[in-house]
Amino acid sequence: MAQTTTPGTAASPSASAAREPWYKVLYIQVLIAIALGVLVGYLAPETGKSFKWMGDAFIALIKMMIAPIIFCTIVHGIASIGDLKKVGRVGLKALIYFEIVSTLALLIGIAVGELVQPGAGFNADPTKLDGKSVEKYAKAAADDSVVGHIMALIPKSFFDAFATGDLLQVLLISFLTGIVVTGMGQKAEGISHAIDTAGQIFFRIIGLIVKLAPIGAFGAMAFTIGEYGITKVVDLAWLVGTFYVTAALFVFVVLGGIARVAGFSIVKFLAYIKDELLIVLGTSSSETVLPHIMTKMRRLGCSDSVVGLVVPTGYSFNLDGTNIYMTLATLFLAQAVGADLSFGQYATIILVAMLTSKGASGVTGAGFVTLAATLAAIPNNPVPVAAMTLVLGIDKFMSECRALTNLIGNGVATVVVSRWEGELDATKLNEVMANPLAIGTDISDHAPEPVNTGAPKDAGAPGAKVAAAE
Repeated sequence: MAQTTTPGTAASPSASAAREPWYKVLYIQVLIAIALGVLVGYLAPETGKSFKWMGDAFIALIKMMIAPIIFCTIVHGIASIGDLKKVGRVGLKALIYFEIVSTLALLIGIAVGELVQPGAGFNADPTKLDGKSVEKYAKAAADDSVVGHIMALIPKSFFDAFATGDLLQVLLISFLTGIVVTGMGQKAEGISHAIDTAGQIFFRIIGLIVKLAPIGAFGAMAFTIGEYGITKVVDLAWLVGTFYVTAALFVFVVLGGIARVAGFSIVKFLAYIKDELLIVLGTSSSETVLPHIMTKMRRLGCSDSVVGLVVPTGYSFNLDGTNIYMTLATLFLAQAVGADLSFGQYATIILVAMLTSKGASGVTGAGFVTLAATLAAIPNNPVPVAAMTLVLGIDKFMSECRALTNLIGNGVATVVVSRWEGELDATKLNEVMANPLAIGTDISDHAPEPVNTGAPKDAGAPGAKVAAAE
């Protein structure tokens, strides 16, 4: 009798990976491209800067697909649940988790900043800082407000959200459409099926685009090193190192502890998503792997409906790396200019950062705008926005860490909410965690799997019957 396997289990991917030459494995290609980019940027800076268009083009290709993929995924996810109360319950659980963990990230950034004092002894004179280089960030922050934040959620038209690619606007119209489609019942079954099919088409397009990841990673890294140079990192190595160590501690201690409670190892999880992490490292944007992390979370045993709601929402509301960066960088700048912050100013930093971080979806530069907004909102601010010039040259080097931490945080959140909702397939989870390197296949091979939404409630976890038959 032939052996039956479920999609994404160890048998098929590991066998195919064994037959594939090492130089055709995407994550190895990306590693080589990053190394070559650093080398070119260091040895020939002007040449390295000329390759900027490669990274920009790759990110642009990915971004053009993000809005339609999020729309199709959320609408189909809500429609497949078929119960608006459950949609609200899952959304509420996700938001509660996001806010708790994001607040922890903010507090950790402050705690490390006070303990390590990365800006102490910098002795920067605020009156001599030239703020011209950060004027555009300061202007963007000045235009931001609570009312402006709310109004920015609403697109000019239904299709304007797709045209601009604003994630918060796309989330809004996706949830509204999903709710309406669900409320129409059987009348909208054809529409729901068409949206699901469109989503699968978009995923396959992404699968083609992502094969260009090594080119994008090479161009982005060559430009970064050519434009800013290794010396920028050396000059402010204490801040860069502090941020990377803080992010690592957050991932392994905070997210690692949460992962252990949820029943898996954070180290093995990182091995499972290594392909996505390398793409983010090369491009400094977590958006470039959004479709693939969704597919991998499904293969990890998370239900399709939870993945469809939690991952896209997390890209706007669960930005752990950005939160750590904002509080740590704010304290660095305060220490650098010799400013003492009061308890009230600390509280303001946390509250403002919780608001301004929403919508900073991991795209390069978004964290810098939120930092400007946070500085501008501190009452009786002793830290001028012009002080951001001190970290402008190294922000690009820290954006990779922000995006990596955001991506890992969203992956862990998806597993937690799936378990919280009782929709985590423990069998799949254990299989993946037993050998994450074998199961974590090339991300270009990941296509969305068909979702069976007709199983009765007591049918058990997805894949349970197949596993029993084996």
